[in-house]
Amino acid sequence: MSSQAAGWYDDPEDPSQQRYWDGSAWTDQRRPQQGPPPFQGQFGQPRPADVPRYGQAAQHGQVYGATQPGQPQYGQNQPQYGQSQPQYGQQAPPQYGQRIHPEPPQYGQRVPGYAPPQQQGGYQPHPQGFGYAGQRAKASPDGRPLSGWWRRVFAKIIDGLIVWIIGLPLTGYFYYQYSQSVVDYFVDTMRAAEAGTPASTATLPPEVYKWMIPAALIGFAVSFAYEYLFLTKKGATLGKMAVGIRVHYVPPVLTPGTEIPATPPGAAVAKRYGLQILFSLAGLIPYLGTLASFGALLDYLWPLWDDKNQALHDKVASTYVIRA
Repeated sequence: MSSQAAGWYDDPEDPSQQRYWDGSAWTDQRRPQQGPPPFQGQFGQPRPADVPRYGQAAQHGQVYGATQPGQPQYGQNQPQYGQSQPQYGQQAPPQYGQRIHPEPPQYGQRVPGYAPPQQQGGYQPHPQGFGYAGQRAKASPDGRPLSGWWRRVFAKIIDGLIVWIIGLPLTGYFYYQYSQSVVDYFVDTMRAAEAGTPASTATLPPEVYKWMIPAALIGFAVSFAYEYLFLTKKGATLGKMAVGIRVHYVPPVLTPGTEIPATPPGAAVAKRYGLQILFSLAGLIPYLGTLASFGALLDYLWPLWDDKNQALHDKVASTYVIRA
């Protein structure tokens, strides 16, 4: 415990005021800086009459500022009523305006020898970094700061444009034939409606799927190759690099000494992208496409309410999207 006596001292945070030291820590009691306290002395000791007050002239033969034997000097803290004088070898209270030596701890600093009360239930507070007290940024199990949802959206848009440009030479012909089949189907349907002949079926004709399925499969292959190469080599696609995020793999069971790879392994990337392909392929199947489309939308929106900012395909692969 600190041996410094309780009392009012200069506030270490604001020199224009004083702060109360309770003997072990600074309290929240403050007051403006005041002049030297009046002479108190020991209980029953009369006030010396030879010390002139402020603005009073000194008496004849009296030296202003001189002290009588046993009289404390001007500005020196006086013992309070009932407080004993310091014994020989005991540290005296500091003078007015004088720093304590050893200096009292600053506000919020732990006093040597003083142990703060423990939290109930054994909870230990998390170390605070920059920001408001009690605020803690989301992080991966190994402490990497997680990315927000909007960064992932912008990265997805950029990557989608890049993959479309890369795959266009391979898929362009199929998409052209697919679009022509769809246009012909709707033209025939409108003509039949004008003639009063109802359409025989509400589903798309096989000619449409003949071109749509190859175009989709080639697009998935190009997209998977793009994701796989960049994630296993760089840990981030071009879109993720542009917004400052990357994919981080953490083993499902993290123990001391577990080695965390710098980039996601190929198996994790395959699982991660496999779920997205599954939703996309299921969307091509009649009647099942609506449910699959809802699942794909739910996958993309999941990080908004997930405590680890993970999408469903992240949970399958044990990956986290972190800030680069």
